[in-house]
Amino acid sequence: MEIEKIINRIKNHEKADGIGMIASHLGIVRGFSRKGGDISAVNVKYDMDALNKVIAHIKSMPGIIEVLVEVNEGHLKVGDELMFVAIGGDIRENVFAALIEAVNRIKKQAVSKEEIFIS
Repeated sequence: MEIEKIINRIKNHEKADGIGMIASHLGIVRGFSRKGGDISAVNVKYDMDALNKVIAHIKSMPGIIEVLVEVNEGHLKVGDELMFVAIGGDIRENVFAALIEAVNRIKKQAVSKEEIFIS
C-alpha cells in the first residue's frame, strides 16, 4: 500500500481548501484471534460492491470531502497490511466520526475473513 500517495490524493483534491483534517486507519494482521488462540495468517475477501456502497455513504456524511480505501485480499500473514482507509474533511468531529463508521461498516458489510490458527 502506498499510503503517502493516498494521502497526497486527498491533499490535492479539487475541494482541498475545505479539508482541515485527514484521518486514517491501517489494519494489519495480528497474531491472535478475538475468539482466543494464536493465528499465523488469514484468508481475506472483500465484496467490492458492498465496499463501494460504504464509501458512497461515508462521502455523504457532513463535512466529508474524500474517502479513499485500499484493500489487500488473499492469504495474508501476521504483520501484513489488510486495509487502509483515509478520510479528508472539514473538522475533526466530522472526520473521526466518519472514519470510525467507515471501518466498522467495512468490517461488518464488505469483508469476509478466515483465521488460520496455529496448531
